[in-house]
Amino acid sequence: MSVYILPALVIILLIVCIVKRVKVYDCFLEGTKDSLGLIKSIFPYIASIFVCIELFKASGLSSIVSGWLSKPLSYIGIPSEITEIMLLVPLSGNGTIALLESIIAEYGVDSYPARCAAVISGATETIFYIAAVYFSACKVRKLRYAIPVAIFCTLLGTVVACALCRIM
Repeated sequence: MSVYILPALVIILLIVCIVKRVKVYDCFLEGTKDSLGLIKSIFPYIASIFVCIELFKASGLSSIVSGWLSKPLSYIGIPSEITEIMLLVPLSGNGTIALLESIIAEYGVDSYPARCAAVISGATETIFYIAAVYFSACKVRKLRYAIPVAIFCTLLGTVVACALCRIM
């Protein structure tokens, strides 16, 4: 059934456009022109986030910080094996997938660390990337509490995810 949803939506959209006599291709081109300006305004923010992420991973700082945090986080139920993935989730989706793959290869698919890592990587978002893209698109300069609240919610979600994975 779900295979037919997207084609049905496209057909309905085309029928509505024909009935209302909307020039679909012209509207598409107009949207494309508008998107080029958006890309031009967002690109510096995205580039800076990617550079910072790569520096964080390549310098080995993520491994060092995860080593420091593994003991305190183990007291709240987060396995020490996934502290690095916790640090990388707010920064990089691709880096998170790579770490998830290595955790699954090392501990097995049904292990507690692999289940926790899979839930965390699937249920959390790349906070800094999203903030850079959306806030720059909206021309927001003062983020105020957005980043700290998002990081706190990610930590809270990680604790809950690990607790649920322990139960199940």
